[in-house]
Amino acid sequence: MKAYENVIIAPIITEKSMAGIADKKYTFKVAKDANKELIAEAVENLFKVKVAKVNTISVRGQERRMGRYSGYTSSWKKAIVTLKADSKPIEFFDGLK
Repeated sequence: MKAYENVIIAPIITEKSMAGIADKKYTFKVAKDANKELIAEAVENLFKVKVAKVNTISVRGQERRMGRYSGYTSSWKKAIVTLKADSKPIEFFDGLK
């Protein structure tokens, strides 16, 4: 079992992800080897909320160039966590509105 702090890497703060907060949908960058059950368990324990469902997306690395040299950024995993209707919101995101 991984430590929950290592499963949830960072919140994703974009215009689209902030619009989802009204529907209790929160977006996080997560460990690549984390599954939906582990992500749900980590969010419930770290933020003391109730998770309804988790959607995951594997994001491919993008090609970047530096002069004649090209390479790819690292790929990563994104999770969209939906909370139950009776759950309290995550306080971290409330301060960003």
